[in-house]
Amino acid sequence: MQIAQVRGTVVSTQKEPRLRGLKLLLVQLVDDSGQLTDRYEVAGDGVGAGVEEWVLVSRGSAARCVDGGEGRPIDAAVVAIIDTVSVEKMRLYDKNQEERSLLPES
Repeated sequence: MQIAQVRGTVVSTQKEPRLRGLKLLLVQLVDDSGQLTDRYEVAGDGVGAGVEEWVLVSRGSAARCVDGGEGRPIDAAVVAIIDTVSVEKMRLYDKNQEERSLLPES
């Protein structure tokens, strides 16, 4: 799985029938220091994530198994909305704080 930030939505009126009803998000990958990389992906959203939220993205065959194993033709799926990320006793991300910073965990 990869951590990413939701940057926007992708709208498509004509799509493969198994994609109908699936919200598509544009996500930007996050590196191990909490910085946004220059890599973007489109991911199917099964959890109702919103713009600017940090999410977990599953890829490959695991992404296609989301939603009860329907076998949707996707390469990436948002599988969780992240509340916090901590690295070496430092809070890297906290959904409840407006800006990201390295703060000691409480």
